[in-house]
Amino acid sequence: MKNYPPEFKAGTVALYESRPEATIRSVAADLGINPETLRKLGEGCRSKPTARTPDAGDDPAATTAGGGERGLAEEDPRAGGGTRDPAEGGQIFRRGDAPVNRFQCVAGLQRRYGVKRLCSVLGVSRSSFYYWRRTAAGRAARQASDAQLAARVRAVHQASDGTYGAPRITAELRETSGETVNHKRVARIMREVGIEGVRLRRRHRTTVPDPSAAKAPDLIHRDFTAGTLNTKYVGDITYLPVDGGKFCYLATVIDLASRRLTGWAIADHMRTDLVTDALAAAIRTRGSLAGSIMHTDHGAQYTSRAFAEACRSAGVRQSMSAVGSSADNALAESFNATFKRETLQGRKSWPTEREARLDAFRWLHRYNTRRRHSRLGQRSPIAFENALHITPTTLAPAA
Repeated sequence: MKNYPPEFKAGTVALYESRPEATIRSVAADLGINPETLRKLGEGCRSKPTARTPDAGDDPAATTAGGGERGLAEEDPRAGGGTRDPAEGGQIFRRGDAPVNRFQCVAGLQRRYGVKRLCSVLGVSRSSFYYWRRTAAGRAARQASDAQLAARVRAVHQASDGTYGAPRITAELRETSGETVNHKRVARIMREVGIEGVRLRRRHRTTVPDPSAAKAPDLIHRDFTAGTLNTKYVGDITYLPVDGGKFCYLATVIDLASRRLTGWAIADHMRTDLVTDALAAAIRTRGSLAGSIMHTDHGAQYTSRAFAEACRSAGVRQSMSAVGSSADNALAESFNATFKRETLQGRKSWPTEREARLDAFRWLHRYNTRRRHSRLGQRSPIAFENALHITPTTLAPAA
């Protein structure tokens, strides 16, 4: 998008100014725009210092995943023990102890007491001890490799605001560094260093239907797929809780083909212009929605005359789910749940309305430009559309 709307410019500058520790480059990367574009969007950006050295060049090997294999003398509980009889090891190393501790004890005392006697006392086989000693170099190399991978995993996890799990982190590592890494290994590393993604939680429905309003037929029938862009959309409203019992409301319009958030609007009310503003934003993104389907629930905003007229003017056919069935608009419900769990991250509300709006602005643009989507082969919606060589100006009206 070359001509940014005023609300995007204002939101970008406000997001940048609200985070003193952020650089222009990091904020621009989150929003999927050029850093020079961000510099030109407002005086606030130009007046803020930008000379902070990025941490992208830090040595990932400096962070370890819990330490490597310790030296034999350090692990040996007998170190400094004088002439204590090795038979006493039976009281130290019980059957429940890790075998590696026993192997380390044998290695530390073998010159004094012999491998055969130590293995007999500690209850381990000599062949197992010799195998452990023979493979020590390989284990050390694997531990060093795991430590370096743990540093990269932690960096990707932090860059995603702590939301990515093993599948998305694996995809990010494969694409950015070109390394071949298995998702099971990434999951193991995450468990070992105590990293986990944000998990889904149940949310309450907030749709308020109008029994007297006109209804549209269901043209989707729970088929949340589309083979072509700009043919099928879903929309919904979700609430943003703010301290003090206040709320903001987010209306969205999502393309089922690419899962792209083509339009959205935030307000401190749930009047009809909230959803018409989101629809207008989608029209600006695509250029035209003529012939496409807009599927929503039976909320009063979507069954209103104003929204029906907006759809007719845009050439959009309305589709509505069954009353009281969240599964009939499951994709929009899932999007809302993902948005709130990854922005709130366990909190019950935002401190202020401004912070809620800024967090929403950042996440919604990040969703389109950077957040990997499992349905799209772990690509972002815009990356998926770019792979199809599709731009808003080349989109043909839906049939």
